[in-house]
Amino acid sequence: MEKKFTFSDALSNAYQIGIKNILSLIGAIILWILTIWIPYINVGTTIAIVTIPASLSRGKVISPTEIFNKRYLKNMGDFFLVTALRGIGVYIAFLFMIIPGIVLSLAWSLAVLLVVDKGINANKSLNLSNKLTYGYKWIIFGAQIVLILPLFILGLIHPIVAALYGILLVPFMLGLKAYVYGQLAGEVAEEE
Repeated sequence: MEKKFTFSDALSNAYQIGIKNILSLIGAIILWILTIWIPYINVGTTIAIVTIPASLSRGKVISPTEIFNKRYLKNMGDFFLVTALRGIGVYIAFLFMIIPGIVLSLAWSLAVLLVVDKGINANKSLNLSNKLTYGYKWIIFGAQIVLILPLFILGLIHPIVAALYGILLVPFMLGLKAYVYGQLAGEVAEEE
């Protein structure tokens, strides 16, 4: 079945999901910052922060303490493996005049979520993410640019206003990732 979503759908849902969860997301980020100094706990909270869009994609309002759920440690090995593979691949692609790096980062943008949320192994998640995002990269890229652009414009006007928008930008970007993940990977079956 062909998934359909538009640029305007992506933006409006990014804002809606971000606003709906803004306090919870800011609380989760503050809790994550507080755990930076606690080695093993920080691994779990980092995985949770990176993959929180999977929970947001189901339409629920998350709790800030969700980042302490032990399920985020279940796929720790595959999380680090997919993060490393994605990082190395995107870095090499960036060496070819930047644009291939951007395309590859968009193609593999759902891989980490697939590992943690669906339990798919690292290699398969990169391939599946590439297939799921095929034909939607311009929409995802354009929505990200539209969300980030006000930060630069406001930075020219006043740094404090830009900083305030920067705080809002994190929930909006997580909302966009949640919407994209829900639309493109919502029906992907979990692996045991």
